[in-house]
Formats: sequence, structure tokens, C-alpha cells
Amino acid sequence: MAIHEIFMPALSSTMSEGKIVSWLKQPGDEVKKGEAVLVVESDKADMDVECFHSGTLAAVLLPAGGTAPVGETLALVAETAAEVEEAKARSNIAPTQAPAESPGPAEAEAPVTPADGGPAEAPAPAPAPPTSGGRIIASPRARALAKRLGVALERLEGSGPHGRIVANDVEQAAGQPLSTAPLGPVVQGERPREALTSTPAPGPAQVAPGQAVAFTTAQQAVNRNMVASLGAPCFQVGYTITTDRLEAFYRQVKPRGVTMTALLVKAVALTLAGHPQLNSAYAPDGIRLGAGIHVAVAVAMEDGGLITPVLRDAERTDLYSLSRNWAELVKRARGKQLQPEDYTGGTFTLSNLGMFGVDRFSAILPPGTGAILAVGASRPVVAVTGGNAMAIQRQMQVNLTADHRVIYGAHGAAFLKDLAQLLDRGPESLAL
Repeated sequence: MAIHEIFMPALSSTMSEGKIVSWLKQPGDEVKKGEAVLVVESDKADMDVECFHSGTLAAVLLPAGGTAPVGETLALVAETAAEVEEAKARSNIAPTQAPAESPGPAEAEAPVTPADGGPAEAPAPAPAPPTSGGRIIASPRARALAKRLGVALERLEGSGPHGRIVANDVEQAAGQPLSTAPLGPVVQGERPREALTSTPAPGPAQVAPGQAVAFTTAQQAVNRNMVASLGAPCFQVGYTITTDRLEAFYRQVKPRGVTMTALLVKAVALTLAGHPQLNSAYAPDGIRLGAGIHVAVAVAMEDGGLITPVLRDAERTDLYSLSRNWAELVKRARGKQLQPEDYTGGTFTLSNLGMFGVDRFSAILPPGTGAILAVGASRPVVAVTGGNAMAIQRQMQVNLTADHRVIYGAHGAAFLKDLAQLLDRGPESLAL
């Protein structure tokens, strides 16, 4: 018999601390080995944390909404009734406190009071969303919006994974326009939800001028990565790509579920196959060549921050499977349901701001990779064609940021030239 501890786990290789989203069990509840007891927000996703021992959840040391470093004790699990009381004493919980009468898992799990109603002395319990098992599961941004707009979370049905309430659910209930900008297309005509961005989503709520707003866990991870990237001596090289044939081909395959994202990833992967230097990264002992072509694509998170889901072996995956895989990754990324293997191990990165009308930009190199390709908007321009004739063409600007320790200017220029030729002259080969 013993008292066991539940620790803040390291859910990714870059995670140094985590935030408790919600407790799935309350003090006094029985827990089984392997059963999920809480949800933790890491630097990339919300993940269930399992208990490694069976017994009674005797004490919760950190309530929902709290942040703790990796390895910190979050709760105590006891195997006997005597050990339950001992665990309560260790956690400064009065032994006379009855577990059944204890409040829910902290403020983060409590329903929000509507703005037009005063505090009631004995409020009747509101029905919980049917998919939440009686507990309100909502993103931090959704909770902040609900409080500001006077929306009762307990009255909503979440549209996120497993019934999770997201910001759009709150705004829709309040009759507000959806503030979560759908991810838009690289070229005109693609569904907005499929495009990519390397900028964080808007903040959860307005604050007074001069007031500081704490970074989210995801934003803190981005900050650390950006500081780490300053140690790499980078260079940029750009290229103009004609996209008329690419867009014509996209219109042909779009009804079959193909996305522009998948087309670009496939084209980049096939080009990387002929330029292995672009698929490498710096290591203290030399150049580390990628063990496969795994393309990471930047996606903005709803609660702020950035994540890069990875499409593995993209050069060997057919275009239609690649599109299905990407749709699933984006869905899970928005619901913060990605697993570490979904967003780690990328050997090359894509980022796009074209949906904002940006002509060109330089992306910051992610740590651990050798290059990132920034994609601008596709626009109609007056161009000089063969025989000095003038014509209207659609063109987009791409810009490569590369680590000069492993990739040189000639490598980058040759890669962009071959990529442009593939997209301009033979995009149909992407479906082969």
C-alpha cells in the first residue's frame, strides 16, 4: 500500500511546463490504472494524462487553469482509506472535508454566469453538454469570450473534438461574427479552411491600453523557438512562379478532394527528392540528412501560437491520400488533439501568408531544420512571354530561408528553379 503521485508529464521534447485544462476526476473519485484523470495543455496540444496506479484520488494540488513545470506533483492517489486521510494532510486539506461535497475541478470547469443575471444564492445546476460527460470542456479562448459576451457555456454544444467548446461556438451563440479567421488559399479558388499561416491568431479578448496579457503555453513555445532560431546564420533567396497551369490542374482535381496544400506539399517533396541538401539540417557533428522527406506545414492555433503538422514521406504518398491526411491533421490541430508524432520530425517546412494578400515575406527558420519556404499570394500580372509578347499571367512569389551552415545559395537557387518548372510546366505529374 502506498500514496502515489501524479506528475506533470513531458508531452513533447520541447515542453518545459504545462497548463491544466481540466480535471476529469475529482477528489474522492476512484481511479484505475491507465485511466485518464486530467487534460494538460502542452506547448502543442491538449492531451489526456493517465494514472499509473489504481486507488482513490485523494488530493488535487493544482486546480484547473494552473501551470506547473514538467515533473511537478499535481495530485495524490491513495490505495486505502487511511492513506486518503494522510494524503489530505500532506496537501493541507482538512480531513473533515467530504470529497462528495468538494467543488468541481476549479474555476476552469465552472459554468459562466450570464451577464444579465445577478448572483443567485442557490443556482440550479444547468444541463451539461451531452458530449462532455457532465463536465464543461472548453478552450481557454472560448471561456474568455463567454465571460466577456455573457454566454453560459453550459448551454452550448461544442463543435470541437469530443464535444469541446471552441471560440466559434461562443460567438455563434452570441450572434457575433466568427473571429477565428478560416485558413485561406494559396491561390484563388481554394476553400478557406485549407490555407496556412505563420502568424498567431488574434488574442482572446480586448484589454486596457498598457495592460500586459500573459502568453499562452503555445505562444511561449513559439517564443522559445524564435529565440533559438537566432543562432542559425540564415540567408534568403526568392523566385517568381507562374501558376496558370497549376490553378487549371487544381480545378480539375478539387472535386476529388484534392487541396492546394496537398499540391504544394507534393511538388515540394518531389523537388526535394532531387535536392537532398535542402532536406538536411545542422548538427554539432556535421550535416544531418533527412531520414525521409517529411514536410511540415505551418498552421495558426485558435488560442494563439503556431504548430506545424507533418506530412510524412510526402514524395511517396499519392496526392489523394496526402489531401486526406492533411485534412485530418488540420482538424485535429484545431481541436488541439495532435500527438507528438504528428508535429515532430519535419525535415522541411512550408509557410504561407498569401490569403492576406501578402506578395512576399521571409519566414523564420524553425530550429532543427535546414530550410523553410514562404509562399505569397497568386496574382494576375502583365508578363513578357516568348517572342517578347505581352500576356496576363498568374504568378506567386516564394522565398526560401535556409541555414547557411548546411545549405548554400546555389543549392537554394537550384531547388527553386526546379520547383518552379514543375509547377509551371508539369503540375499534372503530381497526380501520378
